[in-house]
Amino acid sequence: MKKVTVYITLKQGVLDPQGKAIQESLNSLGYNEIQQARVGKTIELLVEEGVDIDTRVKEACEKLLANPVIEDYHFDVEEAVKS
Repeated sequence: MKKVTVYITLKQGVLDPQGKAIQESLNSLGYNEIQQARVGKTIELLVEEGVDIDTRVKEACEKLLANPVIEDYHFDVEEAVKS
């Protein structure tokens, strides 16, 4: 099994009201050096070996996991840790 971690973020230029609220809250707490916060999501997948993981995960991202109009994504593939 492979562990795939998908990182999804809003594209630059897309308004991020949640990120703006976080940045303003951090500033009000005295973290004035923080100039911007952007909110995204992380999705972890366990994928069987023997398939073209890059192609399959890219298809899944474009069809369901991300909105390619307003979001960017990238992913990392690594060996799954057996428990």
